[in-house]
Amino acid sequence: MTDHFPVDDIGEDELLDTTFPSARPIGVADVRQLARDGRLAVSAAAAPPGALARLRGAVYRVAWPLVFARITKPLERQRRHPDCARGLEWLRPDCLDRFHDDVEAVVEHALRRATDPIENFDGWLATRLSPATVDAHRRRRGEIGALQRPRLPAWLGEALGGDPWLSDLAVQILVWAGVPATAGAELWPLDGWAARRAEVTGAPPGGRDTLDREVRTVLAAMRGRPKWYAEHVERPLGHKRAPVAPMPADGAAEPAPLQLVGPDEADDVQLAARAEEALCAIEARLDRGEDPATAVATVVRHVFGSGGDALDRLPHNGSARDDWLATALADEARLDRIVTTVLTVLGR
Repeated sequence: MTDHFPVDDIGEDELLDTTFPSARPIGVADVRQLARDGRLAVSAAAAPPGALARLRGAVYRVAWPLVFARITKPLERQRRHPDCARGLEWLRPDCLDRFHDDVEAVVEHALRRATDPIENFDGWLATRLSPATVDAHRRRRGEIGALQRPRLPAWLGEALGGDPWLSDLAVQILVWAGVPATAGAELWPLDGWAARRAEVTGAPPGGRDTLDREVRTVLAAMRGRPKWYAEHVERPLGHKRAPVAPMPADGAAEPAPLQLVGPDEADDVQLAARAEEALCAIEARLDRGEDPATAVATVVRHVFGSGGDALDRLPHNGSARDDWLATALADEARLDRIVTTVLTVLGR
């Protein structure tokens, strides 16, 4: 193969000729020549699928050593992955995925932005590593609903009482929500956050129970804006890749599934869904002219009593809940307050 594209492969418009044989290899030398001529981006735009794939592959061969040396290796050292920093064959699966994502981002950036003559393509590409990967990272976050540039909203800072550590933790949660990976078999990287907590507070590293409690405090504050929480926390969390966990030692058929929310949050979601179901049922009964107290008592007993449970995990003990409901609904004053609240919510 010659170092440059043959003359026959260059059309009158000085673009890659779309009629060249589909099997003709395109090498790194060809890419560098197109860049020197200022024709790399326009050639990529005009190339047929097969030629574009070969062109992309050639740019990939230029880009990947730069990405590994200047982005992947420093980041893996920062993540305390000395094995991953040794070379491509040592990268862990999640780290390898990040590496490929970064290289693809640089390749696409080059094929779109290399519009002017570039004498030193490798040097130019090295200067584009950061903007290319950052833009791609933000774009991927935006596609799943995660904030592209996580910042602490003023309302959330107020809800957290201005606490410096909880405010910092809130930003870490927003950042982590848009990261595809999980922390091993867990959702939150509590061990890493424990070290950060010590840096922010100056106190000894907190235990996992402390971190878990603080994460739940921040999430509870975030749920003060349900729509915002659903869009920027719940939705991106739903896109995380579940880790491949080892089979349990007790011989169970399958390992326990990764829980994206804690038991308390699952209870809140379940109770909110039941409340919606109850309001719809009560409104239907009221539309039929049923007495409000009778309608409310009947629906509440059915929906929130143990007879309404259809899940494998009850938010509370069934018999205890039934006793509480029976007592509350038998108390005329409490029932009146419940009825008044329901009618207010329904606008009746």
